[in-house]
Amino acid sequence: MEKEQYPVPPSEIQTRVNSRRGGNNSIIHPVEMETPNHQVSLAVASSSSPSPVVHGKARPFKKWWPWLIPAFVIANVVMFIITMYVNNCPKNYVSCIARFLGRFSFQPFKENPLLGPSSISLQKMGALDVQKVVDGHQWWRLITCNWLHGGVFHLLANMLSLLVIGIRLEQEFGFVKVGLLYVISGFGGSLLSALFIQSNISVGASGALFGLLGSMLSELITNWTIYANKVAAFITLVVIIAVNLALGILPHVDNFAHIGGFLSGFLLGFVFLIRPQFGWFSQRRAPLGYIPASVKSKFKTYQCALWIISLILLIAGLTIGMVLLLRGVDANEHCSWCHYLSCVPTGKWSCKTEPAYCLSTQIGNQLNLTCSSNGKSSVYILPGATSSQIQGLCTGLCR
Repeated sequence: MEKEQYPVPPSEIQTRVNSRRGGNNSIIHPVEMETPNHQVSLAVASSSSPSPVVHGKARPFKKWWPWLIPAFVIANVVMFIITMYVNNCPKNYVSCIARFLGRFSFQPFKENPLLGPSSISLQKMGALDVQKVVDGHQWWRLITCNWLHGGVFHLLANMLSLLVIGIRLEQEFGFVKVGLLYVISGFGGSLLSALFIQSNISVGASGALFGLLGSMLSELITNWTIYANKVAAFITLVVIIAVNLALGILPHVDNFAHIGGFLSGFLLGFVFLIRPQFGWFSQRRAPLGYIPASVKSKFKTYQCALWIISLILLIAGLTIGMVLLLRGVDANEHCSWCHYLSCVPTGKWSCKTEPAYCLSTQIGNQLNLTCSSNGKSSVYILPGATSSQIQGLCTGLCR
């Protein structure tokens, strides 16, 4: 699950298509490791008070029918189709991929290897562009960018991951909590990305997906006492999260969106996914006339403390982040090493975003561009091309 990251030239957006990887098929959510009824009875029996007789095998937590996550998947697919319709590759390009699809055909592979639209179309549809957020007051881009994707491969990876992670969470906690988790985590990921990566546009749902992963971890921590095999579940989750975050240090991947989404979801998990204790359920199901030696509270003290601390940190973090962003603050100026969290340069790749330069010739309605850095050339059908349009095309050609 990687955040799509696209560079933006001074006068027009530039194409920077990156894959946001999936790979969460092995996720084990701790709620799947249900505590059997006989284990609950043993736990109650070991207390100092007489044990109430709990009749039946009723499950203490309600199971929800998952419909919101599939609806989110459909919404993302619909948005991708609309974006491809707006893109209309054959109108502006000669060498479109799958031209039999008509206006839904894909950009040339050398411009967008993920089989998708141009960065110009993504910007029209609401991609995260910091300049437009700050100068144009288009704050809504912090939300809309989470519903756009850079290509078919990008969309498939994210939607498969969303189905694997999201459906289990919605079954256990319901559509309201999971829906808020998804949207707020996506917003938090976009916010951190906008503070650190201000020369590129960004699209993709991975900030929200990492938020769901973070909430799974905090849910396990806050409900630690009610789960069996919790150490194994904890280790599994930590390894999965660490691997996915480590993939974010590759070039052209917006790992700040991953980190921001994860932190937002992690804090939200303590707020939304808190579970009552089994002792409290046992008292509620006790026969009439049963008087326990001590009344069990619904939540443990540490759960309430985590709830309060997480809510304060979340509100403070999002508020401060928005204030800094709208003031045009570049967080890299205050943290000289933070850029390594999103890309670590090696002998195999560079993390620098170099300006693109192209040699252009216009013959009738055909525009011929040749990138000076990699030698790639392409022909576009673009009568009366402006300098900003040429710069945008050049960026895609030179990526």
